[in-house]
Amino acid sequence: MLELSQLREVDVPPLDAGRLRSLIGQERYDRLVTAAQRTRAYLQGGTVWSVNSTAAGGGVAEMLRVLVGYARGLGLSARWLVMSAEAPFFSVTKRLHNRLHGAPGDDGPLGAAEALVYESVTAANAAAMSSQVRAGDVVLLHDPQTAGMVGPLKDAGVTVLWRCHIGSDTTNRWTEEAWGFLRPHLVGCDGFVFTRPAYVPGWVDGERVAIIPPSIDPFSPKNQDLPAASCRSILATLGVVDGPRGADARFTRRDGSEGAVTRRAAMVADGPLDADARLVVQVSRWDRLKDMPGVMTGFSDVVAGRSDAQLALVGPAVADVADDPEGGDVLRQCVDLWDGLPPSRRRRIRLITLPMDDIDENAAMVNALQRHASLVVQKSLAEGFGLTVAEAMWKSKAVVASAVGGIVDQVAPGTGVLLDDPTDLLAFGESLVTLLDHPEEVAQMGGNARRHVVDCFVGDEHLLRYSELIERVHKS
Repeated sequence: MLELSQLREVDVPPLDAGRLRSLIGQERYDRLVTAAQRTRAYLQGGTVWSVNSTAAGGGVAEMLRVLVGYARGLGLSARWLVMSAEAPFFSVTKRLHNRLHGAPGDDGPLGAAEALVYESVTAANAAAMSSQVRAGDVVLLHDPQTAGMVGPLKDAGVTVLWRCHIGSDTTNRWTEEAWGFLRPHLVGCDGFVFTRPAYVPGWVDGERVAIIPPSIDPFSPKNQDLPAASCRSILATLGVVDGPRGADARFTRRDGSEGAVTRRAAMVADGPLDADARLVVQVSRWDRLKDMPGVMTGFSDVVAGRSDAQLALVGPAVADVADDPEGGDVLRQCVDLWDGLPPSRRRRIRLITLPMDDIDENAAMVNALQRHASLVVQKSLAEGFGLTVAEAMWKSKAVVASAVGGIVDQVAPGTGVLLDDPTDLLAFGESLVTLLDHPEEVAQMGGNARRHVVDCFVGDEHLLRYSELIERVHKS
């Protein structure tokens, strides 16, 4: 990572978009190449900058590595910067994050003191960036952490777009409070990007809005094909299952070189998983809205007594996710809940935190865990999109997920099960039991799921919509 005053630049190598051709077909590939040529013409040598709050630990960071890489591979000047901020700022933005989802979070204030913290940090980052940009550049700011940078960057003479990856299908006092905090910073934006139409607040000019769902990179370390032997070896190296460490724990890095999983996971467990037993997995941040405790309770109360399946709740090492101050509290809550389970049920459940010292290695760990799973769960209470759903579906996994936010757009009929009420733990557990008892149906769902992801959630469509938005704002 390169230092850039208050911001840090993530060094993203170009990715060859040509490797998508065998997956998406010639027609879609040709559309992508044409769109890239058109965008280069509109930019006239300008740069597309992306700015967010973390280089690791979340779906936005993962997407940026892919989208910036493919943009550069298509001949565009694209760069990615990460804001510099400390704990008080992230406490405020986590509050905004929760409330944009319609949840109170810590129920703390968003008043004058919080506004001062927020504005001072975003102003400092914008000032550092202003010396790097030039007229004709496009700056794509991501999520609530960056909204305060809009005005100063507009003053620097660049086109500014704001991308909100989160939101709620309905409004309440919490969403209104969050939008009231952010709105003054966003009024000068040239364009907005939201994941779903329902997330767009009423005061945003619809002519300046693009709806762009997130996407996956099928060739990244998190999604690339892994032989069963490699999955088993990676899991043994992590300490998740018994077996020889490192014998075949290899994967391909983003730059094309060979990598190997060498680090161990931290695990709260009564020993390793039974590698031959069926496994239910949820992979997410340790975030209240992901409801890891609810997943554990539903599995323990309903599934553990009726199936031989095991459960793994998997998240990042909390110290490595700088912009999420609640992660440690949620993990401790899960550990306390696990400690209180009867021993016979506790033995069936593992809490796994994955090291993030090496982003590609971490992605390969997640890949192996999802591929080893019989079912993948995403029982979120609220969700902007939930990219782990598409990642699991790409791996031909049936998904049991909440019918909230962007998850609804991913789990098409015949690809998994949507839970109407994510707080109904009995219904959640019964859905798992039913699918575990019908492996042929699960396999059919998995095949449907992979085809759906290819059709809807591969990066070429994502880049095309960005290209259309840049063209639109340049014409206006």
